[in-house]
Amino acid sequence: MNELTHNEIPLGYLRNGSGHLVPTALVSEIDKTRDNLVLEIVSKANDLRTIMGDFKNEAFGDIQAFVELSAEKYGLKLGGIKGNITLCSFDGQYQIKLSQADVKIFDERLQAAKELVDACIHRWTEGSGNEVKALVEHAFQTDKEGKISLGRIYTLLQLDIDDEQWMAAMQALRDSMQVVSTKAYLRIYRRNSSGKFDQLALDLAGL
Repeated sequence: MNELTHNEIPLGYLRNGSGHLVPTALVSEIDKTRDNLVLEIVSKANDLRTIMGDFKNEAFGDIQAFVELSAEKYGLKLGGIKGNITLCSFDGQYQIKLSQADVKIFDERLQAAKELVDACIHRWTEGSGNEVKALVEHAFQTDKEGKISLGRIYTLLQLDIDDEQWMAAMQALRDSMQVVSTKAYLRIYRRNSSGKFDQLALDLAGL
């Protein structure tokens, strides 16, 4: 496919979906108008994304500075924000919440855990229905990207089953979880007329 960017396309041409240059004289007016509209909206969206990204970085830096300033009142020097933080305005009408969540993956020990779980299920359901086995199989299903759902795995870890093989399986599950990064989230809330807090719709998580 032609690697020309939009700015590098020769004057008097448009690039089509196959990557070919088409003279603008051969492109209908409605197609050209649609192209201009899409590019204009995309350009504004990119500008807005840049502004939001700058806002997020600035807000995180300001919160970090405030937390360190607050800690200095007690003679402490922090090496960074750890955990979750909620800041409130003096009148209680606004809240800013900074939360941090570990991004986890499963290593090869997940397969060992699944084998142990399968052995438990086969032993417990011998001669009976497969409903329990189906539930456990659901927990180990992958999404379109081949990833295991942490939420479904956590449901298994929360089961209080006094069985040596099951407990070994749960330990293998815990051991297979690896923290690869930490993602920070910034959420802003405003108190409504009923006294509850509504989140301001700013999708900063993807920036």
